Amino acid sequence: MIQRLFLTLLCGAMLLMPWGSQAEQKQSVGNYDIHYMALGSTFLTPNIARSYGIERSRYTGIVNVVVLDVSQTGSPAVPVEISGIANNLLDARINLNFREIREGKSIYYIAEVPYRDDQEINFHLAIRHSNKLNTSLKFKQKFYVD
Repeated sequence: MIQRLFLTLLCGAMLLMPWGSQAEQKQSVGNYDIHYMALGSTFLTPNIARSYGIERSRYTGIVNVVVLDVSQTGSPAVPVEISGIANNLLDARINLNFREIREGKSIYYIAEVPYRDDQEINFHLAIRHSNKLNTSLKFKQKFYVD
């Protein structure tokens, strides 16, 4: 089920990317690859959104983060402590409440963020995995109401 959620989010992210830009959003820090994306929740099917308790709305975005340990065989997902804020160009700040989702060996962190049409949101995340990873991640995403 989680693989379907990730695949749905990934396909949605690819649709949002302008032509010629990279679809993969990743930051490598030491032995860890941090994969991240933000997209409108309407890219999720109603069943997927309902099964994970995600509000499916034209005005709700989803932030998805996965941390992989690339030093291990198969690059397994690792549990992390994650927090963050989102702010728009007017500097309205929203605390992101990440939920951990585990299914099998997969570990994902998902947070919801409200937005308005044609709005760019800046994300500032803090990610920590024991004493092996302590980093910040900054990115921005433009959202549109469909």
